[in-house]
Amino acid sequence: MSDYRGSERVGTQGLAIDQGLRAYMIRVYNYMALGLVVTGLAAFATMTSGIAPMLFAGPMKWVVLLAPLAMVMFLSFRIQTLSVPAAQLAFWVYAALVGVSLTPIAYIYTGASIAKVFFITAATFGSLSLYGYTTKRDLTAFGAFLFMGLIGLIIASLVNIFLASSAVSFALSIIGVLVFTGLTAYDTQRIKSMYFQSSDSVSLGRMAVMGALTLYLDFLNMFMSLLRLFGDRR
Repeated sequence: MSDYRGSERVGTQGLAIDQGLRAYMIRVYNYMALGLVVTGLAAFATMTSGIAPMLFAGPMKWVVLLAPLAMVMFLSFRIQTLSVPAAQLAFWVYAALVGVSLTPIAYIYTGASIAKVFFITAATFGSLSLYGYTTKRDLTAFGAFLFMGLIGLIIASLVNIFLASSAVSFALSIIGVLVFTGLTAYDTQRIKSMYFQSSDSVSLGRMAVMGALTLYLDFLNMFMSLLRLFGDRR
């Protein structure tokens, strides 16, 4: 009888953990999806309001382009000191700043191709994230390899700003797709494992925001890489 009751308690505890993990991951995905909506609305509002030419003229364009970087660094370094509502607000502000900074793509690429690439990205991201969530394989070593690839990609992109080579840009876009599709699976698994490291609801809330930010960046960079490859220019 005691063995049966012990097994029942273990089973109940496992069910509770599974339900908690599911709720946590849904929270992460909801934050991420809302961040993408905020980005899209901010880009649309900037484009339709007619202020884009003013924002991207002269020194002001550097403020617009660097503001998201400053915000994401603030969120990354200060997340442990922020309340959960403050962390959420910082994430929404960051997503809006990204939307403003991405406004020029609406003038470079056709609306139809932007929508097409967005849905391709969503399907690819969803498949890789599902794999990262369900696989039993440890992706840690794979993630370290991808991180080195990401560093190389960033350095090469900075160099290509001065080279302005279309061939290098094309190659970097292909590499970017490969890196960020892989990171999507790795980051999903890492975010899932972080759930079991949480000690209270506050730390869990902060981790959900940071998880959403991580997947948001994976999605956004995958989208931009695919858009450079398959987007139809005006």
